[in-house]
Amino acid sequence: MSQRPKHFKHAKANDSEEDVILDVEESFETEVESDSDAEARKRIIDEIRLTADKLEADKAKIVDLKILSRTLRELRYAFKVFTPYRRNRKITVFGSARTPNDDRNYQMAVEFGRRMAAENWFVVTGAGGGIMEAAHEGAGADMSMGLNIMLPFEQSANPIIVGDPKLVNLKYFFTRKLMFVKEVHAIAIFPGGFGTQDECFETLTLVQTGKRDLMPIVLVADTGDEYWPRWQKYVHEQLLGRGLTSPEDTSLYRVCDNIEDAVEEVMQFYCVYHSMRYVKGDLVLRLHVEPSDEFMEELNEKFHSVCETGKIVKTTADPVEANEKHLIELPRLRLHFNRRDIGHLRQMIDFINEQLGTEDCETLDENRESAEDS
Repeated sequence: MSQRPKHFKHAKANDSEEDVILDVEESFETEVESDSDAEARKRIIDEIRLTADKLEADKAKIVDLKILSRTLRELRYAFKVFTPYRRNRKITVFGSARTPNDDRNYQMAVEFGRRMAAENWFVVTGAGGGIMEAAHEGAGADMSMGLNIMLPFEQSANPIIVGDPKLVNLKYFFTRKLMFVKEVHAIAIFPGGFGTQDECFETLTLVQTGKRDLMPIVLVADTGDEYWPRWQKYVHEQLLGRGLTSPEDTSLYRVCDNIEDAVEEVMQFYCVYHSMRYVKGDLVLRLHVEPSDEFMEELNEKFHSVCETGKIVKTTADPVEANEKHLIELPRLRLHFNRRDIGHLRQMIDFINEQLGTEDCETLDENRESAEDS
C-alpha cells in the first residue's frame, strides 16, 4: 500500500542524536546557556530535592508518595539501561501478545525484526509473546531491548529477552509508554487489541502535538488483512471527515502491507534528514546534505506557512549545541516554526529527503564514513 519511492536504502545506524527527548520544545530548549553539563545536572537534581521537600511540607498522602517514589525509581533504572545505547538507532515494535506463531503477521514481525537488526537498529518491544516475541526472534538477543510490564497475567518476558541486561521490568504503564516513545527513532505497529490501539494513538498524539520530535510511524499487516485499511477508513471518515484532525496529520504515518515498504519507510526518513532540536526559540533541522540556494528558494515557496515569522534559512551549529560534538559538522536549516503544523513539517522533511536523497543513501554513508576516518 505504501506509495513511497524506493531509492533510499541505508540510514546510518550509529550517528543519532545522543538523547532522543520526549517533548523537543521543553527539553531541547536551553534554559541557561552558560551551564556546563555538571552545573546543569546539579541544578536539576537540586530541583528534584526541593520537590521532595515540598512533598513533606504538603503532608502528601502515603499512597501518592509511593507512586512518586516507584515512578522515579523505575525511570532512573530504565534510563540507566538505555543510556549506553543512546547513540544507536532503535525502533519500537507494538502488536498483540496473543498473535500465534503460525499467523502471517507474526511471521512478518519476525522478518521485520531481522531486517531492522541487519541495518544495525535495536528492536524494542514490550518483551511479551506474540508480535513482541516475533520481532525479538527476528532481531536476535544482541539487537533486542525489552520493556516488560508486570501484570498478574502475561507477565513473563519472552525467551529471547528474558534475563537479558537490556530488559527493564516496570510496574506502571505510563513509565513504560514513556520509554517506548522517548528512547527510539521509529515506531512499527502490527495488529493488536486495546493496548496496541492505545500505543498507536498515544504515539500519534505525541508527534502531532510536538511533544515528541518527528519520526517514522509504520502500520504493518499482511496483504489482504483489513486491520489497518479499516482503521484508516475510520480515521478518514470519522476524524478527518468531521474536521477533528487535519489532512496533513495523515502524513504522520504510513500503512504498509509488506516488510520491504515498512523498512524502506523507516530508513528513507533518515537518509538526508538527521534530527531536530529547538535553539533559542527556533527549530533547527540537522541534515546529512547541504541544500543549494536554489533548493532553499523552492523550499520556502512550498513550505513558508510552517514559519511563524521569517524564512527557512541555512545555518551552522549554534554554540548551545556544543555538547553534541558528533553532530557539529552537520548542515542545518533554521526556522521560526509555528509549532502547530506538525503534519506539514513532516511533509517538508519528506520533500527534503526526496529531492536531496536521490543518491543512494548507502553511498552517502560511505562518503560520511570516509570523511570521519580522515
